[in-house]
Amino acid sequence: MTVKPEEILRANFAPWVLDLGLVVEEVGDGTAVLRLPWSDRLAREGGAMSGQALMAAADTAVVIAVSGAKSGFVPMTTVQLNTSFQRPVIGRDVMVNVEVTKLGRTLAFAEIDLTVDGGTTVAHASAVYAIIG
Repeated sequence: MTVKPEEILRANFAPWVLDLGLVVEEVGDGTAVLRLPWSDRLAREGGAMSGQALMAAADTAVVIAVSGAKSGFVPMTTVQLNTSFQRPVIGRDVMVNVEVTKLGRTLAFAEIDLTVDGGTTVAHASAVYAIIG
């Protein structure tokens, strides 16, 4: 099965997640890179991108990376998502880089780096997903 990330996004995510405007840049075997474009709509008081938008982007990117590892979408759900915010993002796109570190029959583990400007880390997350299909 060929991974079609745009179809996975359209078919499996809520409209508000699609409103983030995520762009899939790359999908590999257990890896994914998505771009979260800057939008004033995603900014909170003070002008920085909201943590909710960053976490939603990380969470969504894991689904794409697991789909890459599984050679297609399978039903899954977030079990745990831990995020450390390291610096604010103002007026810049965020690259969401995912690596699935362990893929089992029922669980997937992933590390997510959110970066700007060619590699400056703005947040780091780790996730556990239950594979339910």
